[in-house]
Amino acid sequence: MFVQKITLHPNLNNLKNLLATSGFTQQQKNYLQDFILRYNERTKTSKHISQSSRPFLADDKNLGEFNLLFKEMYYPIVANRSSGSKIWDVDGNEYVDVMMGLGINLFGHNPPFIKEALIAQLDQGIQIGPQSEIVGEVAELISQLTGMERVCFSNTGTEAVMTAIRIARAVTGRNKIVIFSGSYHGHFDGTLVNKNNAENNQYAIPLAPGILQNFVNDVLVLDYGNPKSLEIIKAYHQELAAVLVVPVQTARPALQPKEFLQELRKLTQASNIALIFDEMVTGFRIHPGGAQAYFGVQADIATYGKIVGGGIPIGVIAGNSKYMNVIDGGVWNYGDDSYPQTKKTFFAGTFCKHPLAMAAAKAVLKYLQSQDPSLHQKLNERTIQFVMALNNYFVIERLPLRMANFGSLFGSASVELAEENSTLSVVMSLLKYHLIHKGVHLLGVSGYLSTAHTDEDINYILQAVKDSVEELRYGGFIPFY
Repeated sequence: MFVQKITLHPNLNNLKNLLATSGFTQQQKNYLQDFILRYNERTKTSKHISQSSRPFLADDKNLGEFNLLFKEMYYPIVANRSSGSKIWDVDGNEYVDVMMGLGINLFGHNPPFIKEALIAQLDQGIQIGPQSEIVGEVAELISQLTGMERVCFSNTGTEAVMTAIRIARAVTGRNKIVIFSGSYHGHFDGTLVNKNNAENNQYAIPLAPGILQNFVNDVLVLDYGNPKSLEIIKAYHQELAAVLVVPVQTARPALQPKEFLQELRKLTQASNIALIFDEMVTGFRIHPGGAQAYFGVQADIATYGKIVGGGIPIGVIAGNSKYMNVIDGGVWNYGDDSYPQTKKTFFAGTFCKHPLAMAAAKAVLKYLQSQDPSLHQKLNERTIQFVMALNNYFVIERLPLRMANFGSLFGSASVELAEENSTLSVVMSLLKYHLIHKGVHLLGVSGYLSTAHTDEDINYILQAVKDSVEELRYGGFIPFY
């Protein structure tokens, strides 16, 4: 049996050679070398697991772009338990978690009301094939909260978006769709696109190798929030099946174009174009009715996931009957002469409506329904206060970073890195690693607050940011003023 030799700590000579070509000052090199060793020691079992599994496991695990300078810290934190706002890694380190399952855990980790629902379903069994007895109730609850007429279920957000596009094309009989730059709609080939900047036009090109140009020939990529995009939609209105929009993008939380969305709704309605809201992140987070309720815009189709699944994989496609009827042929009744009259598209999936997903979703939706509006209001206000505290600190310390939030989602509003100082381009990555080292679990500098986060947690994060900045100053990566 092949046994791989695992080196937990970098060879100091190799690390020094790598840093020698970095362009850093000697102060920065010394600091970074010391920090990498400390980071590796604190999370050594996570690094061990990552290295030992790499020959067999192909896994990018949301680590972002590989940077050779940070190679020895390029591994995910491996957790072995979680509760509320906290996770604990395999080395026993405790973290205040703001990654929160990439937006899943609105109520924190392992909330009792979801756990109880899952245990009860496990006791009853996991019946795949027969219909879950609560699936109709879950669909009705989603309809009541979102205002959508009909609902169907998939396994993931990617599947939900893929299905929504297929529905729009089936109903309209058109092929082209619009996607906005900066949005992410899952890993379906038909949405993994970039704008064709080289030819200065709105037609999409594949985002990555393996995605065929034929898959994206009917996709236009437009600037989000730009009134000129509305003019382009008008020009193509007879060819467009759908406009697909993430109402507030996780990478740009400061961009919240309410008037643009309202104008987009008027335009798509007048042109018989399906308006699809991708509410994977915003759904049930900003408001029980999602971004549609928040902005006062009712889409034709919306896709949901994350929060509504309570930690179990789920995708939801919801919309008005005109569109959703192509899933099953439309509503009909027993005992009369009614029958499915709408021509169906194809939709299937072995694990769709999984009993555990239905049980978790019912628990989440019933809980949301039982709460008054203060649940979201308090969480949103707490996030605003948190972001204000961060921004006040950044202003006082003259740091070129500003944060923004949309409800309990927060992220960078602007990062103005000075071009003449190349070391500043890595400061954000270093800040992330420092925060992880200090017990704040995050992805980049964005994240989510949950109802489980306390004032103590928020103060801990703020102090970790301040301490990290001071250490980076000591290391020569941030100037003193």
